Amino acid sequence: QKEFVGLAKTGAALIAMEYMPRISRAQSMDILSSQANLAGYQAVIDGAAQFDRALPMMMTAAGTVHPAKIFVMGAGVAGLQAIATARRLGGIVTATDVRPAAKEQVESLGAKFIAVEDEEFKQAETAAGYAKQMSPEYQKKQAELTAKHIAKQDIVITTALIPGRPAPMLVSKKMLESMKPGSVIVDLAAERGGNCEATKPGEVAVYKDVSVVGFTNVQGRIAASASALYSRNLLTFLETLIDKESKKLSVDWEDELVAATLLTRDGEIVHANLADADKAKPAVKKAAPKKATTKKSPPKKTAPKKPAPKKPAPKKPAPKKPVGKKPAAKKTATRKTSGDK
Repeated sequence: QKEFVGLAKTGAALIAMEYMPRISRAQSMDILSSQANLAGYQAVIDGAAQFDRALPMMMTAAGTVHPAKIFVMGAGVAGLQAIATARRLGGIVTATDVRPAAKEQVESLGAKFIAVEDEEFKQAETAAGYAKQMSPEYQKKQAELTAKHIAKQDIVITTALIPGRPAPMLVSKKMLESMKPGSVIVDLAAERGGNCEATKPGEVAVYKDVSVVGFTNVQGRIAASASALYSRNLLTFLETLIDKESKKLSVDWEDELVAATLLTRDGEIVHANLADADKAKPAVKKAAPKKATTKKSPPKKTAPKKPAPKKPAPKKPAPKKPVGKKPAAKKTATRKTSGDK
C-alpha cells in the first residue's frame, strides 16, 4: 500500500491489467484468463512428468497399461484447460467446482463432475462469475466427498482461488496419506498459500510417497507462449487509449475499461479496492483512544471513599450524652429536699 501512495504522489496514472472486467468487450484484454489458460495446460504436463507411469491406456503384447485417473479441483479457466489437456493425453478425468455453471462446462469436455449439489451450491457464484466463499458446513460435506474420491486418483490438479483472499485449503495431509504411492498433486495456487496442506511454494515436496508440485509462475515455464498472449492483451487495451484519427493518446477516463483498471490519478488513489484499504489504516490508529479509556479505571478507586460518610455514623451516639445529664438534674433535686429537712 505504501508503494501505491508513493507512486500516486508522482502524479502518474497507474493501470492494473489484472482488474480488467469480465465483459465481452474486454475478453481480448483479459490477462488473467490468457495466463491461467497456459497454467492449466502446464499443470498437466508437470503432473505427467512427475508421474512414473503413462497417462493413456496402452494395450500391447506385453500387457495392458491402465489409464491414469486425473482429478481437477476448480473448473475456472485454468481448470477447464487442465481437463481438456488431460483428456487429450488419454487420462480418465473427473472435476469439481463450487459453481453450478461449471458442471455443464466440465461435462462438455468429456469429464465427470463431482460435487455436493445442495441449495448452497446453487447460489455459490458471484455476478462477476467468481466462486463465493462457502460455509464451513458445505466445506465439510465437500471435503468428505473429496476425501473418498481423491483416494482413488493418480494425479490431482488444484486450481481454486478466491479474489482478494488466501487460497482455500482443499487437500489435507490425511487425504494425501490415503492416496497410492507415486501419486502426484499439482497445486496451481501455491503462490497464494496453496490448496494442499503439504504444498511448499516453488518446490516439489514429497509427503508419504506423494509428490506435491508447488511451482510458482507456472505460465512462465512456457515463457514464449505466455509473452505472446500477454503482449497481445496489452496491445488490444492500448488501442482503446489512442484516438483513431489523430493517432495520439486520448484517454477517456469515463470508459468502463479505464475506470475498472485505473489505480491512481492526479496524485490520488482512485481504485475502490485500494482506496478502501488506505482508509482502513487510520481507523486502526483510532483504536488508541480506546486505551485511554483504561485510564478511567482510577475513578473506580474513589469507590472506597463512599465508606467515608459512614464514619460520621459513630458520631450519632454523641447526642445521647446530653441525655445522660438528665439524671444529674435529678440529683440536685434530691439535695434540695435534704435541705428542707
